[in-house]
Amino acid sequence: MRAINIRPGRGTALVLGLLPFAALAVAYLAGSALRLAENPSDKLLPALTTLAASIDLLAFTPDRRTGDYLLWADTAASLTRLAWGLGIAASLALVLGLLAGVLPVMRALLAPFVAFVSMVPPLALLPILFIVMGLGETSKIALIVIGITPILIRDLMLTATALPREMIVKAETLSASSWLIALRVVLPQVMPRLIDSLRLQIGPAFLFLIAAEAISSDAGLGYRIFLVRRYLAMEVIFPYVAWITLLAVLLDLALSSLRRRMFPWAEVGR
Repeated sequence: MRAINIRPGRGTALVLGLLPFAALAVAYLAGSALRLAENPSDKLLPALTTLAASIDLLAFTPDRRTGDYLLWADTAASLTRLAWGLGIAASLALVLGLLAGVLPVMRALLAPFVAFVSMVPPLALLPILFIVMGLGETSKIALIVIGITPILIRDLMLTATALPREMIVKAETLSASSWLIALRVVLPQVMPRLIDSLRLQIGPAFLFLIAAEAISSDAGLGYRIFLVRRYLAMEVIFPYVAWITLLAVLLDLALSSLRRRMFPWAEVGR
């Protein structure tokens, strides 16, 4: 049998999926043990006990100055900004992507501009956003919106234009207006793709968020990481990086579940 036709069973797939994580954990433990054996004060790869103590301090011990639980306060601040950014970006992408995908005139108007904007490095605009919008929440949310909206628009526009022409023709023969075709024919087809596109943009959205928080913020996951880096506090940085990754994974799973529940018919061909 050719290797291309070998499909692992459910248990085998689970084991194979866990192997890279196990290898990473073993490599970290081995590296930490070696470095700490040479230098007990080494900060690059802290021991698991040091990481556990740091997590307890950040998540379960009130801060002496503010009284907040730092990990949860930073998480709330970052997720609020992320939710606003993703929500605004998805709304803009749905409206503009649908219009450009359905109406050729709007496509001719928007497609070149959106393609141009999508090539602009969003992080290069961060100083401009801070100057124009200030150092508050607006500039941080705007960076997320600017960073992912053009990609979402292009994706939805391509999805709408790729729909079989027969669907549009059949709706037209039933005297459906352009507005009705957009809402009843095209919109249900592009909504699952919008959720998938959002899933793909979670990573970039976190990147833009952390970059903005690192430069100007008084709370947030990115703010905390860049605050402690000057002290080489890897026992704080590692848990925060792992926590950000876990949040991204949970958000991805939540969007995937939402897609399956709202559009079960879209799962047939997957």
